[in-house]
Amino acid sequence: QVQLQESGPGLVKPSQTLSLTCTVSGGSITTSSYYWSWIRQPPGKGLEWMGAIAYSGNTYYSPSLKSRTSISRDTSKNQFTLQLMSVTPEDTAVYYCANPRVDYWGKGTLVTISS
Repeated sequence: QVQLQESGPGLVKPSQTLSLTCTVSGGSITTSSYYWSWIRQPPGKGLEWMGAIAYSGNTYYSPSLKSRTSISRDTSKNQFTLQLMSVTPEDTAVYYCANPRVDYWGKGTLVTISS
């Protein structure tokens, strides 16, 4: 059974970089045709897709976040990572790592942007 687990700080100061790691167990992030996403949900709002890294290592980003977002991976650890730069309080959200196509989701982690 594939499981995803987000990890990272729960509090980040404005203007700093938010970094989260997703550890995948029970399956490989290099499995053909799989795309591994970061998705967030601000308080009281809907889900927002931020970007993804493909099984090939290609990356895709939401146009609205592309200038501030970077997704990378470490295949030796079966992990992929989100970096969101120059954060503001509006980036406060529950952040999920997921493979929506096959309905694999982490439990989510709340990241608060505050000084």
